[in-house]
Amino acid sequence: MIVRVDGEELVTESGRTVAGLLLALGRVSWRTTRGGGRPRGVFCGIGVCHDCLVVVNGAADVRACQRLVRDGDDIRTQDGAELPA
Repeated sequence: MIVRVDGEELVTESGRTVAGLLLALGRVSWRTTRGGGRPRGVFCGIGVCHDCLVVVNGAADVRACQRLVRDGDDIRTQDGAELPA
């Protein structure tokens, strides 16, 4: 399947979470905190801590550790809190 991560088109396997894909790409951080801009990535890996939030297909605050990658997904890193337009 083909997905886009921060504008880069990639081929990946089905059944992989967004966090799994990002870790496989060598990324350990893909979000920054709202207050201090500190880097965040996977912490708990079970959807509890919300540290791994990303934007998927324009929807902010998607937990990367819980969301399976789907063909055509447009995934991008999240900078602080992103509010709906």
